[in-house]
Amino acid sequence: MLTTATPAEQRVLLQNISWQTFKTMLAEMGAERGSRLAYDQGTVEIITPLMPHENSNRLIELFVGVLCEELGLEIKRTGSLTMTRDDLERGAEPDSSYYIQNEYRVRDLVDIDLASDPPPDLVLEVEYSRSKINKFQLYASMGVPEFWRYNGSALRVYILEPRHYSECAISPTFAPVPVTEISCFIQESKKVGEVAIARAFRTWVRQQLGM
Repeated sequence: MLTTATPAEQRVLLQNISWQTFKTMLAEMGAERGSRLAYDQGTVEIITPLMPHENSNRLIELFVGVLCEELGLEIKRTGSLTMTRDDLERGAEPDSSYYIQNEYRVRDLVDIDLASDPPPDLVLEVEYSRSKINKFQLYASMGVPEFWRYNGSALRVYILEPRHYSECAISPTFAPVPVTEISCFIQESKKVGEVAIARAFRTWVRQQLGM
């Protein structure tokens, strides 16, 4: 077992873990926990977010909500959804996940089963320290169309096409707004506060849309 720690998150790696053992871990640990798990090819990563990590996650969720409101998009927020695929023997719990294009398909669902339901349209991973599991391969194998990664200073946007992710400057979900600028608003929030930055972000989005 290898443990690494940063001021933003803690990561614990467990090697040579079977898929069934991972599923048992999920069941026994339950949903009411602060940690998030990922599984790929016998490796389990347990991530415990600390204050900087979780604050960035919540701010980005706030901004995604504003984007949907201003673009007239419906949204279902599914948070750290436990995404597992028995056929792939892969699993993940992103920091945040969203149904936007497919929101209508899961709107009234209490439980989402990726064996029959679509994956989230957008997932976010906040990674001040790099994950030891290849999240690109993991989410691509599950067919997640859009993957955002925030490392504490920059937000990067990746689009699935068709079996691997390509980085792009503009999210097709929120075009023409250059969402990578969200990182600047996260930094500015430390000076002006979250309510003030939400107002500033909404104003900026409207400017990008020519409103």
